Amino acid sequence: MTRLLIMGPQGSGKGTQAARLAEVFGIPAISTGDIFRANIKGGTELGRLAQEYTNKGELVPDEVTDRMVRDRLGQEDAQAGFILDGYPRNAAQVAALDGILTDLGWHLDGVIELTADRDELLARIAKRAELEGRADDTPESIARRLDIYEEQTAPLTSAYAERKLLVRVDGLGEISEVTDSIVAGLAAQFG
Repeated sequence: MTRLLIMGPQGSGKGTQAARLAEVFGIPAISTGDIFRANIKGGTELGRLAQEYTNKGELVPDEVTDRMVRDRLGQEDAQAGFILDGYPRNAAQVAALDGILTDLGWHLDGVIELTADRDELLARIAKRAELEGRADDTPESIARRLDIYEEQTAPLTSAYAERKLLVRVDGLGEISEVTDSIVAGLAAQFG
C-alpha cells in the first residue's frame, strides 16, 4: 500500500506531481482544496461550516479540515493508498493526521518534499497568475503565502525526517524529470 504526503511551497509543483504520482502508483491524489470544494458543492454539514468561514474571508479551522480529511480518507478509493496534497499544514494537523491514520490502522509510507529557490517560485507563480488571470496572485500575496509556508509548514518536514519518512526532491525542472526523481527517491529510501 502507498500512503504518501506531498509537501512544498506554493508554485513548487505539488498538484502536478501529485496527479502524476497518482497515475504511477494507481492511487487517488487528494488535495484539501478539492475536499473543500466537494463538501461545499455537495452541501454537506462540513461544507456548510467551511463556507461560513470562507465567506467571511477566514481560514477554515483545523478541526473542520481534520474532519473533512478523515471523511475523505475513509472513502473506498483511498483504501489501497493515497497521496495527500495540502495537508497537514501545521503541527496540530500532523497530530490529527497521526490520529486519523491510527484509527484506520494505517501508517504513512513516505513524505515527499518538493524544494525550490524562492526567487524561482516567485517568478513561476507570477507567470501562472498572468496566464490564468488569477487576481489573488499579487506579488504581495504570493510572498505572504511563501512566508506562511516557511513559518508553519516547512518545520513539519523536519519532524517527518526524524521519522525517516522524508524524501526531498528539487521541484524545479522538467515535469517528467521531477516525477522520475520522486519515484527514484522513494524507491531508494523505502525500496
